[in-house]
Amino acid sequence: MSYFDAASAAPLHPVARQALLAALDEGWADPARLYREGRQARLLLDAAREAAADAVGCRPDELVFTPSGTRALHSAVSGTAAGRRRVGRRLVVSAVEHSAVLHAAEAVPGAETVQVGVDRTGRVAPADFAAAIGSGSTSGSDRQAPGAGTALAALQSANHEVGTLQPVAEVADLCRAAGVPLLVDAAQSLAWGPVEGPWSLLAASAHKWGGPPGVGLLAVRKGTRYAPQEPADERESGRSPGFQNLPAIVAAAASLRAVRAEAAAEAIRLWPLVERIRAAVPELVPDVEVVGHDRHRLPHLVTFSCLYVDGEALLTDLDQAGFSVSSGSSCTSSTLTPSHVLKAMGVLSEGNVRVSLPAGTSAQDVDRFLAALPGVVERLRDHLGAPTTVRPAGVGTDASGPAGSGEGLVVDSLGKRCPIPVIELAKVIGDVPVGGLVTVLSDDEAARLDIPAWCEMRDQEYVGERPAERGVAYVVRRRG
Repeated sequence: MSYFDAASAAPLHPVARQALLAALDEGWADPARLYREGRQARLLLDAAREAAADAVGCRPDELVFTPSGTRALHSAVSGTAAGRRRVGRRLVVSAVEHSAVLHAAEAVPGAETVQVGVDRTGRVAPADFAAAIGSGSTSGSDRQAPGAGTALAALQSANHEVGTLQPVAEVADLCRAAGVPLLVDAAQSLAWGPVEGPWSLLAASAHKWGGPPGVGLLAVRKGTRYAPQEPADERESGRSPGFQNLPAIVAAAASLRAVRAEAAAEAIRLWPLVERIRAAVPELVPDVEVVGHDRHRLPHLVTFSCLYVDGEALLTDLDQAGFSVSSGSSCTSSTLTPSHVLKAMGVLSEGNVRVSLPAGTSAQDVDRFLAALPGVVERLRDHLGAPTTVRPAGVGTDASGPAGSGEGLVVDSLGKRCPIPVIELAKVIGDVPVGGLVTVLSDDEAARLDIPAWCEMRDQEYVGERPAERGVAYVVRRRG
């Protein structure tokens, strides 16, 4: 079995295991107490904080440990929004932020959330970020009319679904010039190196770098206006109430230091393996889109989407073939809505696979995956009756449309989930003359993303969408 989902949770690092077992014996007492056992626990906590702060690039008294990375992000958004409420209610975030940031922004009372779009690789343009915060900048002052400024900006260091690295240092400089604090979600990148630039807040999660689950960290640099929104507590500077899980914290800090020491060599080893996947998958599997930036990316992660494939079935069959992978596909979530990351990028969402290689992955593991993937995809496409090529005009179909309606062929895909609407579109596109129209009726939210993406991949013209009596009508013009 090959575990290829390190972006969700990396296997426990051996150093983390050793530190955890040792801390269970030495760090069980309350670090706030003055007796011997308490002092010993305090020494372990202080050492862990110093190690983590050194890896983050902040002062130890600027960093607190939290029960998770999600809690760190929630606290960062709510605390900064409250601390800067006199400045304004505007929160500026990238459209591909982790859902924890987006949900936290939605929960801020009276907040106006502005999302900065990304290009097709998932990367923001610093100029767009500057424009979004510009009208709300404070020019370094917190004393201005309420509602006039931007309270907080948020930009992840690397995307969790496609691995694209963001221009954080450049955006941080722009935020500093505008007097707006920048929150960086560094969960995916912290194992590979510190986040550069004058950021104000940073959050991360230990299980992403091989530490134990249940430990996050939040750094708030001096000078950032911050007001915790939880009941007062004397622990962790009042920013993370409750008794610390000291053994897990010690293991998290020890493993972060260990993976950081190994990061350069591991990146050099994993980069060509990911490059091999990026190059080989489109050659081995027809109708595949590799997404994410080809250069500005994490060294261990690659994401691709397969036309005419159900995402949940694809992950299940790969698991049965011995490969544990993840997905951002709409069909793998209980909500049946497209991944907001893939949607913001404007790329195909159906049949999405995220491969994130853990430390120690071998070339043989990758070769086995590449050998198994084509057969899995082919079986799933055959099961759904997916087309292998665009069919020539004149072949009969079940599509129909009123003569002279101007809609051309009408494909009724109402009540059908991805990837069926796209499969039915592909089956009939050859039955209309060049310049003719096909209208797909669908009530699946994924169709809004996947039909335009299909047109981009198959060189067809996406005309647009309009409301229908039920669902939405998506119109495509045949180019050739």
